[in-house]
Amino acid sequence: MAKKELNEDLLAGGSLSSSDDKSDKKADKAAKKSEKAAKKAEKKSAKAAKVRQKLAEKRAAIKKQIDVLKELKADETDEKKLADLDKKIKKLSDKYSAVGASNNNKGLAPRTAKIIKSVVCIVVVVALLFTYVATGTVRKGFIASLSLPAQTLTGVTVTNGEQKAKIKVSTYNYYFAMMYNNLQSTQETYESYGLDLETYNLDVDFDKSLSKQTTTNDDGEEVTWAEYLEEEVIESIKSTYTYYLEAVAANDGEDPEITEDQQSELDETLDEYRETAHEYGYTLSGYLVAAMGKGVTESVFRQEATRAYIAENYEEELSDELASVEYTDEDYEQYLEENEEDLTTVDIRLFECSSEDDAKAFADSLKSDGSNFSDLCVEYASTDFEQKAYADDGYSTELGATKTFLQNNGYAIATAEETDDEDEDAEESYPGLDWLFSSDRKAGDIKQYSTTVVYVLDPASVTDRKTVNVRHILISPITDEDDDTDPTEATDEQWTTAYETAKDILAEFKDGDQTEDSFAELATENSTDTGSSEDGGLYENVVTSEMVNSFNTWCFEDGREAGDTAIIRSDYGYHVMYFVGENDMTVWEYTAQQALASEDSTTTIEELEESYEAKVSWFGSRYFEKDVDIDT
Repeated sequence: MAKKELNEDLLAGGSLSSSDDKSDKKADKAAKKSEKAAKKAEKKSAKAAKVRQKLAEKRAAIKKQIDVLKELKADETDEKKLADLDKKIKKLSDKYSAVGASNNNKGLAPRTAKIIKSVVCIVVVVALLFTYVATGTVRKGFIASLSLPAQTLTGVTVTNGEQKAKIKVSTYNYYFAMMYNNLQSTQETYESYGLDLETYNLDVDFDKSLSKQTTTNDDGEEVTWAEYLEEEVIESIKSTYTYYLEAVAANDGEDPEITEDQQSELDETLDEYRETAHEYGYTLSGYLVAAMGKGVTESVFRQEATRAYIAENYEEELSDELASVEYTDEDYEQYLEENEEDLTTVDIRLFECSSEDDAKAFADSLKSDGSNFSDLCVEYASTDFEQKAYADDGYSTELGATKTFLQNNGYAIATAEETDDEDEDAEESYPGLDWLFSSDRKAGDIKQYSTTVVYVLDPASVTDRKTVNVRHILISPITDEDDDTDPTEATDEQWTTAYETAKDILAEFKDGDQTEDSFAELATENSTDTGSSEDGGLYENVVTSEMVNSFNTWCFEDGREAGDTAIIRSDYGYHVMYFVGENDMTVWEYTAQQALASEDSTTTIEELEESYEAKVSWFGSRYFEKDVDIDT
């Protein structure tokens, strides 16, 4: 803007000579303003570059996992195993899509049945607009600029009979752009990993009119892609506005405030869009209209993003409320009776060897009292990191392990026995788990099964171990504050530095008043665990096997008391621990409460969502966006 002002002055006959103080001062002021703006833009650009770098590294790590699975798939012939590999690849591909990478990433997280969170995520439309500017392509309706009909006409009405929201056509177009970009991005990701697009209902050709291609909707009906997208967009609007309207009703008819972080995220996003828009000679509203459709001005974008945040916040509050419902002792006992096998746990020492021969040698060398278990783990560890880590007993200890937990972690002892039975309905056999969870087991029993060696600490039972609350400060071994290296690949020097930092933090805590609050402050200031640092490093109602081995073992060690502290090591770094205390509920009771609450919560939420309906206005729908990048 400063440059423009100077140009206007010169065109008007203004002078920049030293004899003209007024023009000189104006030029100086404009130059300073321009320099300040440039520095600000440079700072923002640098910050954005760091974020993009981190996200790119995360995507690279996920891609590496996918590539490994693709190699396995190429050599696999068994149809069942191929299907399993496809599922794993799809899951990782979804995760890959959910991580924004750079300005070349045009989409959101993968399309889901519930769109609230994906709508809250602000879509990056820089690359999309660049396509229009660079190629001269004119989006359908762009000449109409801000489009008065889109801003005034009602396109959809969401109501439950008591609460009602009239959704403008411009809002529909906002959601359409989100959905379209999401679909396109997801398709690109799946295609890049060799997944069959038709299998995942992603076989749309974006170079052709959506109204001239067909697909199958969720009801199994054949519809055009234009119709399919309209169905998805309306469902997205209905889902978001259901929770938005409920939030407003619960707040005496007023919009609740969104969090400071959410407001900051929205403001920063729009600031970045504004800068990009100016680069192309657009106002922000003109930029958004060009990229997202008729009527999607800055005010519409801000309103809909804010309402989506409100909806997300209310949904989370409602979920938390429903998750904390208490039940009677009779309810818990009935749940235990019906799910005893799933609630039965074992305490064991366990090591997974690289080969069956190693496992046999490990078992043969293991003393009957298990006293050399850690020494053997170190001896048979396959990496330098594991050799150091397994010196700590906690690395090989599994407290409160269920059958499902052992299966999910891929231990050989929890694999199904291969059979020649062609009956698909035949029940799978797990001889390793049958041995481990047998009523004949006793403490000190040893078993080598395939590549697994296990030493029984406490045989199978439904224990009375209580859930616990704990705080921790994670110090990851990294090269610098912007490095996102896998801690298990860090150097010894980096691990030593992390340990020294952890010791300094614990010393600072002990030199202070040693209260839980002071520990929480240190966690907020120092912890690299983003999942808990904002809550002072707090994890509540921790159940056995929920955390990594060493963390879990320390929390549930016999004799643990409130106020205990320690430094322990895990794959993520060093944890400065603070034990808050035990809770009243046992692990199995808490598991039952969560399961019962989840079931009741699902019913309540389904009833809430079914109580709302979305009615499309025939006249307003004439102005809906229906195609993108096609001159129709």
